[in-house]
Amino acid sequence: MDRNIRSVDDVLGLLDGLFASEADRWTADGASWWDGFYADRSKPVPFFVAKPDENLVSYLDRGLITPGRALDLGCGPGRNALHLASLGFEVDAVDLSPAAIAWAGDRAREAGADIRFHCGDAFALAATELTGPYDLIYDSGCFHHLPPHRRISYRALLDRALAPGGHLALTCFAAGEMGSELSDAAFYRQARLDGGLAYTPESLRWIFSDLTEVELRRMHDEASTSPLFGEPFLWTALFRRDAV
Repeated sequence: MDRNIRSVDDVLGLLDGLFASEADRWTADGASWWDGFYADRSKPVPFFVAKPDENLVSYLDRGLITPGRALDLGCGPGRNALHLASLGFEVDAVDLSPAAIAWAGDRAREAGADIRFHCGDAFALAATELTGPYDLIYDSGCFHHLPPHRRISYRALLDRALAPGGHLALTCFAAGEMGSELSDAAFYRQARLDGGLAYTPESLRWIFSDLTEVELRRMHDEASTSPLFGEPFLWTALFRRDAV
């Protein structure tokens, strides 16, 4: 007879177990799924391109964010981390997948970029390696792969690592375009995430209501010939933590 629940972390771990399938891609157990995904670097996957997100470039061009310390959550092949490093940011980049980190490292060496790469679960690493404070936490497609209960861990990471006056910028699936629109409770009944969760602007504003909204819009559609990455099935959001 197990009576092991005595903390929030214990509850989160119990709920994690409901999504133990390899297809549920957000836990350390899902790293092998992502390794397979990244194994063929020539696959026509939109975000395999060596281009930064158009919204990230826009924030920088308009002076909404300025160089400082940055954390790239779910960095994949490193395209946004490389752009930040090229503009003078001191960058930490983390991903579950060793294959993704290896690819990002290859790109960084080719570019002569100094980026600190971390392989593993960002929530587990937050207390030891990803301590911040960061002026920018950038998330291009990580948030929508988290099960609902891990928003608690996500917000705790922000509380711990985002500097006063710092920014959270993220892209995530837009309801009506991409991702599952099941209720939070329904994910626990079926014990799978269906490839990712869709969000509305109202849900994002509620989840991050302790931050100040700077901009929330759909990502611009960028042509294949563009130097930027952009897909209109994504929301782009920029939030700021109060300086005091």
